[in-house]
Amino acid sequence: MSSDFLTEARRLGTATLHEAAGRIGALPAAIKPVDQSMTLAGPAFTVHCPALSNLQIHHALYLARPGDILVVHVSGGVEAGYWGDILNEAAMAQGLGGLVIDGGVRDTAGLASMDFPVFSNGVCIRGTGKDYDATAWLQEAVLMGDVLIQPGDLIVGDRDGVVALPIDLVDEIVLAAQRREADEIAKIDAIRRGERTLDLYGFAKDAPTHIVPGTPFTGRAR
Repeated sequence: MSSDFLTEARRLGTATLHEAAGRIGALPAAIKPVDQSMTLAGPAFTVHCPALSNLQIHHALYLARPGDILVVHVSGGVEAGYWGDILNEAAMAQGLGGLVIDGGVRDTAGLASMDFPVFSNGVCIRGTGKDYDATAWLQEAVLMGDVLIQPGDLIVGDRDGVVALPIDLVDEIVLAAQRREADEIAKIDAIRRGERTLDLYGFAKDAPTHIVPGTPFTGRAR
């Protein structure tokens, strides 16, 4: 994935990519950026932590490649701050591309001011331990919500959320997203000229033309 490709994926945005991909890859809606201006795009470096331990994240920082997005699954241990100022500084020093975690982060005033995109499902001040004996996985598939993320999958994040796209489909998805964007621009132009969404999408065909009090409304005339 070249820098130009990643720039275009970031520009198209998560919602357009998700729709163009056939409505796949949307991570849980709770996962949002620490600051709404943050965006990210890059290959996934997957981390499967035991709950309430961030030792594995420290190791992942130095095994991932520049530009990689750390995608961290916390085994359901949401109520902890797995990431803060120190890890943020270390990730920037390594040239990583961002963090997506289905657990909490903290030190968010600092995180929001740094040039490193952090996406989490919440903020939590509770600290984590360092579980040396727990089983953990690096660069293996992780499940977030109903999305199975493989190492190297394209991760794109913006203020709307995060989408994970299979690496072998990303070229096709980006082309489809560009076509979808062009179609949406054309529809917006038509709306500004006075056309109705009902007609643009074909919803008016066979639809009821008036409201009957006390009768449920359906998309087709009865």
